[in-house]
Amino acid sequence: MEPLIEKAQVLIEALPYIQRFDDKIFVIKYGGAAMVDEDLKRSFCQDVTLLKFIGLNPIVVHGGGPQIGQVLKQMGKESKFIDGMRVTDEETMNVVEMVLAGKVNAEIVSMINRLGGKAVGLSGKDGNLLLARKMEVRSVSREGMPPEIIDLGRVGEVEHVNPTVLTALGREEFIPVIAPVGVDADGNTYNINADVVAGQVAGALDAEKLILLTDVEGVRAEDGRLFTSLNAEQAERHIKEGTITGGMIPKINCCIGALHEGVRSAHIIDGRIPHALLLEIFTDVGIGTQIMRHGPVRVASQKAKGKGK
Repeated sequence: MEPLIEKAQVLIEALPYIQRFDDKIFVIKYGGAAMVDEDLKRSFCQDVTLLKFIGLNPIVVHGGGPQIGQVLKQMGKESKFIDGMRVTDEETMNVVEMVLAGKVNAEIVSMINRLGGKAVGLSGKDGNLLLARKMEVRSVSREGMPPEIIDLGRVGEVEHVNPTVLTALGREEFIPVIAPVGVDADGNTYNINADVVAGQVAGALDAEKLILLTDVEGVRAEDGRLFTSLNAEQAERHIKEGTITGGMIPKINCCIGALHEGVRSAHIIDGRIPHALLLEIFTDVGIGTQIMRHGPVRVASQKAKGKGK
């Protein structure tokens, strides 16, 4: 009987969050190991399907870097990166679009639909969802020398999000699944970072939450402990002080940007944990790092006090 009672307690713990988030928009960036491991793929799609069935409005933005790299390798084409960004010439852009908007997107949509959901695949080109411009990257200049402009090819950034198609799909109870490919006014296609797309979409839709699935537990303090909650000011300070480094910096900046656009909270969670979405959204403590515009800083060693979600 005890295991059954424990299951009931889990549902009771989730109840206030289900009530609070009814009809709210959650933008979820899907990437990392959760897109590679078959069990984690299914776990993620089950979570998204459940969110929709209990009254939330999930929108998925997915990556696909490893899958793109694999196809390029099969073609005998070397992947080249500058500052973590894939150099994308015309041929590579064709592969990016084929893999992201074709293979990867279709697999996610198919699995959600098999589990009983109603998913629709989109790229940023559909309905002019993501209007893009070419990303301009400048190198760090030597003293007395102007910075050098680095040409990454068809790597873009979001100029504008047109959420009309997402709003229409939401009215019909569909789950949008977005490939991070955008288009400019001249019809040129661009490869855009999926974290950035997710943050921009969340801001444009005034989303309740932005959730980034990663291959780490969350954001760590200098002593290695996990931050369970951070506010935007503290997060920026930890970047300046060097506590937050490397690939976590653009993720934090993406979250802060979304908060400034009106998103209520952002979350960086470990997608390697089965049902990570449900554990973060519907439990008092959660499993990752929550970032808010204002609020206390908490680390994992403290007693469970909840995150003020």
